[in-house]
Amino acid sequence: MTSSAGDSAAAVSNGSDRSGSGSPSSLKKRMDLPPAPIDTYFTDNRVEVPPGDEEKLFSFRKLWAFTGPGFLMSIAYLDPGNIESDLQSGTVAGYRLLWMLLSATILGLLTQRLAARLGVVSGMHLAEVCYRQYHPVPRILLWIMVEIAIVGSDMQEVIGTSIALYLLSDKKIPLWGGVLITIADTFTFLLVDKYGMRKLEAFFGFLITVMALMFGYEYVVAAPPQADVVRGLFVPGCAGCDSRSLLQAVGIIGAVIMPHNLYLHSALVKSRSVDRTRRSRIREANYYFFIESCVALLVSFIINVFVVAVFAKGLSGKTNSDVNQTCESAGNAVSSLYPGLFPNDTNLVEADLFKGGVFLGCQFGAVCLYIWAIGILAAGQSSTMTGTYSGQFVMEGFLNLTWPKWKRVLVTRTIAILPTFFIAVYKDITDLTGMNDLLNALMSLQLPFALLPTLTFTSSEQVMGEFRNGPVMKVLASILSVVVVGINVYFVVDYVKSTLPAVWWVDLLLALYGLFYIGFIGYLTALLYGVFGGPGFDRIRTLVVYNDSSKRHDWDDPEVDEPGGGERARSQQLA
Repeated sequence: MTSSAGDSAAAVSNGSDRSGSGSPSSLKKRMDLPPAPIDTYFTDNRVEVPPGDEEKLFSFRKLWAFTGPGFLMSIAYLDPGNIESDLQSGTVAGYRLLWMLLSATILGLLTQRLAARLGVVSGMHLAEVCYRQYHPVPRILLWIMVEIAIVGSDMQEVIGTSIALYLLSDKKIPLWGGVLITIADTFTFLLVDKYGMRKLEAFFGFLITVMALMFGYEYVVAAPPQADVVRGLFVPGCAGCDSRSLLQAVGIIGAVIMPHNLYLHSALVKSRSVDRTRRSRIREANYYFFIESCVALLVSFIINVFVVAVFAKGLSGKTNSDVNQTCESAGNAVSSLYPGLFPNDTNLVEADLFKGGVFLGCQFGAVCLYIWAIGILAAGQSSTMTGTYSGQFVMEGFLNLTWPKWKRVLVTRTIAILPTFFIAVYKDITDLTGMNDLLNALMSLQLPFALLPTLTFTSSEQVMGEFRNGPVMKVLASILSVVVVGINVYFVVDYVKSTLPAVWWVDLLLALYGLFYIGFIGYLTALLYGVFGGPGFDRIRTLVVYNDSSKRHDWDDPEVDEPGGGERARSQQLA
């Protein structure tokens, strides 16, 4: 869809420039802006929000209309990479890091709130705003970084699905066969998209329900002491933790807060018809989307707690010899199917998706292994679809082009499958599951390239108008960005030191990449500083938002919601 003259006129009328609103130079600046980003996916597929109930503080009818995007977003908190991080947290530190999981989920809610508000207020998702505001070179670099995160997430989903199929089939479906099956099932699930947005959201809700039931069953069977679970949730600290536990605490944040999820959530909220000519409608959408996100992340958090607690009860402090004896004494089908998986030594158990499932089968019976595998399969399949939509929105936004979903899926899934397939063929399952640590480190590196643009644009008056971040939110979000980025960099550095060989050419490549990485983050931070009022970064102040040609932001309309409100806002923009 190309922009019309009306779109351009609307864009210019909503712009602002420090040099004045009517000067020829400022008008030329605005007319030189790139064309309006396309809007392909939700144009004819938006969910209508029922009118009325404006006088009510809360309406279940309205909440139901806005329910959907938050649950699709929350699936990224339940992908196979997160599930593996959960079981490793329980294995390494017991219940002592549950408070860190709670903190990471709250931090994730804060970032998701910013992303959703950007989509609601501007009518554009994060990638579309990046396309309009960044120069071509940094914009392309930003796109590449986000694509790396999406491919990394896709590889985790392929790994999780192939391991689940391997367990469910009693090793009859080899790992490489499970990898190939993920190609077909992704295209199959795309058919659900043809039946409308609400049915797609219902399908994702079904998959989340499956995960809740499967991992909830494991929690009931394992029966961890509830006092220890509650203490772990609400008493910060990690008394007696070793370096493995501290590194796991860092890894929790890297696994929970996913960079591409901010791009996804800012796009999903566009699936609701929000009248942006009215201030009250924008506030209403922000309000209900936030409530929905809270509920969705609460559900995902509970599921994550189930997984942590199960393995805290079962594997924390145990050696390979302990688990080996458990499997041998069980004498069931699981122990005979996977003999020698846990060596008879005194090293502490290093758990992963595969070993965790086998342990559950040895400890509680084969049913628990199959239930675990079904939960992992649901996690992999649901995350596959959200990764597909993330890639679609990111590509359309950053490159301003339309690509059919099946082509996008084919490219992304091929990139994800090739290395995974070769490892599945030529290595064993331990190498395959071990890739999750590498992929978590890879995605942790990309987190600043979602956090910094989100904070920049949601703090800009030209993008958000009166809905921009206030001083308190700016401070909180800035501290969050510094803490999360610092923690993730520490996690990556530690991982690199422990895994990569200490040879000169590796050190040289790491140094060069480090310089590029720090420089690019510095560039994005400088633009953020300009939005915060820093001198010398005026370019970011000329942000302009496209609206429908027949609409204007409500703060530009003197007849909407508040007498004279639009005129006052317009005067502030021109000041």
